[in-house]
Amino acid sequence: MVDRVIAACDGAAKGNPGPAGWAYVVADGAAVPQRWESGALGHSTNNIGELTALQQLLTATDPGVPLEVRLDSTYTRDAVTKWLAGWKRNGWKTAAGKPVANQELIQRIDALLDGRDVTFVYVPAHQVDGDPLNAIADKAASDAARTQQGAAGTAADLPEPDPQSAAAAPAKARRPARTATKPAGGSSRTLAARFAGTCPCGRAYPKGETITKVGSGWGHPECAKG
Repeated sequence: MVDRVIAACDGAAKGNPGPAGWAYVVADGAAVPQRWESGALGHSTNNIGELTALQQLLTATDPGVPLEVRLDSTYTRDAVTKWLAGWKRNGWKTAAGKPVANQELIQRIDALLDGRDVTFVYVPAHQVDGDPLNAIADKAASDAARTQQGAAGTAADLPEPDPQSAAAAPAKARRPARTATKPAGGSSRTLAARFAGTCPCGRAYPKGETITKVGSGWGHPECAKG
């Protein structure tokens, strides 16, 4: 029997509003990814993408199994953990008396949460040492928004998140070993690989190894010089 499922969900909109998408990744109780799915939303907003991702995740998981949801949207987290009860008491009006935005989506999520054991965990996005599941969901949602095509798969074909430069992370999250640098012989930045991968030369590199941009991908700094 499965004791707990850990998952992450994310939404994206290129322009906000703009081409949008959603995605989720479902892992086991040890946070090892098992399956993922993404979908396109046409022209929409980031918030709708985030809410749709949560709705799709709740629909795709067993309501009888405790679920931990990792997400980087404080709006989605607060909508379902802080504001929902008040909106329902007020007839789906905000404290200012205005209709709640994205009401139909939130009502569907509310129905899916009924009677379930769900814990929401906020994780910062786009961090060098960020949550791996969130990074996968972010990449899948971004790809769906960009291509306007949905996709799905298993642990064998997870979307590969783009490496994050330490320069893009808040100062408190930086580590000296992961600070972006420039090699002495060139202008390309290097960084520590957030995930294991394969260089365009065909050789693999492990998580934590120094990599740089090689063509359209990432790989060994020496391969970039060729």
